[in-house]
Amino acid sequence: MAMLEVKNLHVYYGMIHAIKDVSFEVNEGEIIALIGANGAGKTTILHTISGLIGARSGSIMFEGKETTKIPAHELVSMGMAQVPEGRRVFAQMSVYQNLRMGAYTRKDKSELDSTLEMVFKRFPRLKERLGQPAGTLSGGEQQMLAMGRALMSHPKIILMDEPSMGLSPILVNEIFDIIKSVNEAGTTVLLVEQNARKALMVADRAYVLETGRIVNSGDAKELMNDDSIRKAYLGE
Repeated sequence: MAMLEVKNLHVYYGMIHAIKDVSFEVNEGEIIALIGANGAGKTTILHTISGLIGARSGSIMFEGKETTKIPAHELVSMGMAQVPEGRRVFAQMSVYQNLRMGAYTRKDKSELDSTLEMVFKRFPRLKERLGQPAGTLSGGEQQMLAMGRALMSHPKIILMDEPSMGLSPILVNEIFDIIKSVNEAGTTVLLVEQNARKALMVADRAYVLETGRIVNSGDAKELMNDDSIRKAYLGE
């Protein structure tokens, strides 16, 4: 059984049919990439999975449980976390307060310190800036904070929305190395990313979206060698 299974998903914004009959699955331990141009529907799919947008029809199953009617905060308690596009850190709050907000649904409060240490090990710069307001961090540091905040909930699956957006090439490489290490430590990853090359390099499998539909899917390395994918998304 897949950890996450999306079946025949239809999502509307008013009269606009944004997501059209989308089906895919994410198995435990995988990194799955959703790639496509701006406006293809990638973020809408993530928001629907994480309970921020309602679906018109279709089903979303997380660990065998239908979740389309479950509110977002309950999904976090079930083991799903999202790193939103644009970081969305709490700018006036300190780095430490932001991280603690990520753990607000945790019942095992006694283990928060060990989770915090794990986050610091992965993101040493956050420890250096613990008392600093999150809004004063660089873009790369805010991305690390958003990822660290999501990890504080101890998720089984983490949904990442455009983690490389607005970052320098060096920081992009660093963020993707962290995504790989998070996955290797046991967290399943569903990755939405406009940098198709980077996404396909770290992913196990990928789905290609165009105007709200999945038009291609398969092994990520094979898709990297697909002429149509190379031409449309890799700039070759």
